[in-house]
Amino acid sequence: MKKKTEILDQQAINRALTRIAHEIVEKNKGGENLVLVGIKTRGVPIAKRLQEKIKQIEEITVPIGELDITLYRDDLEKAVESDDPELKETNIAVKLAGKNVILIDDVLFTGRTVRAAMDAVMDLGRPSHIQLAVLIDRGHRELPIRADYVGKNIPTSEKEIIVVQLNETDETDQVSIFEK
Repeated sequence: MKKKTEILDQQAINRALTRIAHEIVEKNKGGENLVLVGIKTRGVPIAKRLQEKIKQIEEITVPIGELDITLYRDDLEKAVESDDPELKETNIAVKLAGKNVILIDDVLFTGRTVRAAMDAVMDLGRPSHIQLAVLIDRGHRELPIRADYVGKNIPTSEKEIIVVQLNETDETDQVSIFEK
């Protein structure tokens, strides 16, 4: 893969997440009854950052959870070469029934990850609402899914790959486009 361009640096990511946090608070009339659920892997640190920003805005600590969607994927056979997929832990300490759940991921592409995440959430309880926040929406949907909160829309070709790097997982904050 060859790096084509950097589209977001640390400051731009921070500004996008600040805006998303304000939009979440505005749409939900505050932080009450919210649960932020990060889709592993990079959705989790984004959820933690949004939790901190909402705390600064509303002076309330919104509960967060970590969601592993491995067993809910519809492409499990293709995505996993062995018969034993690598499972990451789902960790949601609060009951989701009746809550406004905000699913959080780094990149929205085909919509299949989000569909799997919604299935996983519904198995954990019946939330009042499920909303979606993503840092990047790159288009190319295969399912009728759209994000409620988007950091940046980046139209891409099928030959391009969006790479999100976060300090918590990659020791740098940036979003780049690579060519296959």
